[in-house]
Amino acid sequence: MSDKALAVDAWEALFRAQVSVLRQLNVEFPTDLLSFNEYDVLFNLSRQPGRKLRLRDLNRHLLLTQPSVSRLVDRLVDQKLVVKESDPGDGRGTIVCLTDAGHELFRRVAVVHAESIARRVGGALDAAELQQLTALTDKLRLGPTS
Repeated sequence: MSDKALAVDAWEALFRAQVSVLRQLNVEFPTDLLSFNEYDVLFNLSRQPGRKLRLRDLNRHLLLTQPSVSRLVDRLVDQKLVVKESDPGDGRGTIVCLTDAGHELFRRVAVVHAESIARRVGGALDAAELQQLTALTDKLRLGPTS
C-alpha cells in the first residue's frame, strides 16, 4: 500500500472515530443546561489567563464561522455567562470574559461531560493507548516539523 493510501485510510479511521465519539457524547451531553457549542466557548475561556480572550482569538479555537461565534457570544452575554469588553490595547477589538456564573455552570457541566468522555474514550483504550493517542493527535495538529 502506498504512503498516500495509508494516509487516506488513517484519515478515514480518525474521522469516523471522531464522528462516532462525538455523536455519543452529544447524546449524553446535559443540553438542558448548555448547548455543546456554548460549552465549547466556556471551556476555551476557562483555560485562558484571567478567563478571557479576544473574540478573534476565540474564533480560532472553535469550529464555527466568525458570524456564528459572534451570535453565540451574544447569547452567552444575554445569559450573563460571559461579558464583552473593549480591548484596552486596541479599541477595535473585543475581549470576551467568562463570568463567575459562567464558570460555575461550566464546571457543573464539565463534570458530567468528563464522565461521558471517560466512559466512551477511556473505556475503549487503556492508559498507554490514551497517551499514544494524545501524542499522535498533538503531532497531527501541530503539523510537519520540516
